[in-house]
Amino acid sequence: MSRRARQRLAFVRVVLLALVAFCGAPRADAQSQRPSDTPFAWPGGARIAVSLSYDDALPSQLNHALPALDALGLKASFYLTLASETVAKRLPEWRAAARTGHELGNHTVFHPCSRTAGPGRDWVTPPRDLDRTTAAAVRDEIATANAFLHAIDGRTERTFTAPCGDVLAGGEPFLPLVKPMFVAIKVSEGGVTADVLAQDLHAIGSWAPVNADADALIGFVERAAAGSNGRALASIILHGIGGDYLSIPVDAHQRLLRHLAAHPQRYWVATFGDVARWVRRR
Repeated sequence: MSRRARQRLAFVRVVLLALVAFCGAPRADAQSQRPSDTPFAWPGGARIAVSLSYDDALPSQLNHALPALDALGLKASFYLTLASETVAKRLPEWRAAARTGHELGNHTVFHPCSRTAGPGRDWVTPPRDLDRTTAAAVRDEIATANAFLHAIDGRTERTFTAPCGDVLAGGEPFLPLVKPMFVAIKVSEGGVTADVLAQDLHAIGSWAPVNADADALIGFVERAAAGSNGRALASIILHGIGGDYLSIPVDAHQRLLRHLAAHPQRYWVATFGDVARWVRRR
């Protein structure tokens, strides 16, 4: 074959390869998958993730919740109000909880809430009334809480739950100002996120049961698992366990934990931070 013929053949090959690449390449709209098309699974193939949270740094959480979780090898998130006496008086116990894999989350320094957001808010004092402050001031308090938490557990990634579920300060939303500080945020509305790939991780709804018995607690996670497509998250926010306030009975709490631990193929129980990181990696 002459040199000129070889050059022509090489040129034809280049053109053919270019045409194949162009025709075979997926179009831009085909490359962008919808969340429902994205392959996803929870660890161990669990049907649903369950995030258990404990707000306000209450004594009953250290007395009852933490030992019950540890006995079953379950991990949870504890959202500390840093001005709480329980943080100051029992700091080594909170540090130990973090060392064993539990999450210490941000619940602000002073637990500010809106006095007018709902009935029964007379306990909100003027210095801690969100109606009387600004979004910028709340942002600064939350940033201070993050620094405090870092001094406790040494971690740099954090999640947040707004006290009382309130998200306005002086009538302005403050969550947009603090979102960059957190990998995920819980809000008060809802309880089951049907598809974590389609939901903003900074707006995860939660259920906050009060005086709930074991049947109510177990029924909630059972219904959530039954309706899950494999990408659902059930989020529960608890306060007192057998004491303090907004509490549930110790026995009801223990029965819920035993039910979750007995069905690992159905429930992946993890800290809210670990759930968020698992979703973000996928």
